[in-house]
Amino acid sequence: MSGPRRISFGPRQEYRLSGSGGQGLQLAAVILAEAATASGKEVVQTQSYGPEARGGASRSEVIISDWPIDFPELESPDVTLCLSQPAWESFAAGTRRGGLVVYESELVTAGALDGVASYGAPFTAIARREAGTPLAANVVSLAALAQISGALPREALEEALRARLPKRLLEANLKAFAAGWEAARDGAGGASGD
Repeated sequence: MSGPRRISFGPRQEYRLSGSGGQGLQLAAVILAEAATASGKEVVQTQSYGPEARGGASRSEVIISDWPIDFPELESPDVTLCLSQPAWESFAAGTRRGGLVVYESELVTAGALDGVASYGAPFTAIARREAGTPLAANVVSLAALAQISGALPREALEEALRARLPKRLLEANLKAFAAGWEAARDGAGGASGD
């Protein structure tokens, strides 16, 4: 099985990473933003938490552009990451036509999306197997998202991981990143086209 086709980006790319507090979405968004900055892009990154930090709703948004960003809010995300069922229900359908939704297949019951490709994989199980902790699911899912979208080079994302993570967590997270990248490249998980 192969993953969904790569999406076609314009000069401005919009990402929404969503799930529950404690899933590391803010860190994943910061890594995505720092990798884009290192790749010479203009970047805006914002975040939002629910009423309680751990377990409440959480989302982070990243805009990556070839040009200066005049409007720093998402209009219609090109790529949406959903790591919880409430995130899917709130945000998946808002992804632009021709875009991509990446989701945690063990936590999300995905429905059909009109005109939007989707890719689901057990990111938490992959993180547990490769990094020894489910807490690395954010890195696994970020790698899958980046591999499928093709928006940034793998090396830039790995460098951002190295710059952001403490040394004691780095090796396990690099393993988790590599596993997420390979799973998406090989089509492990479920994919559907638009």
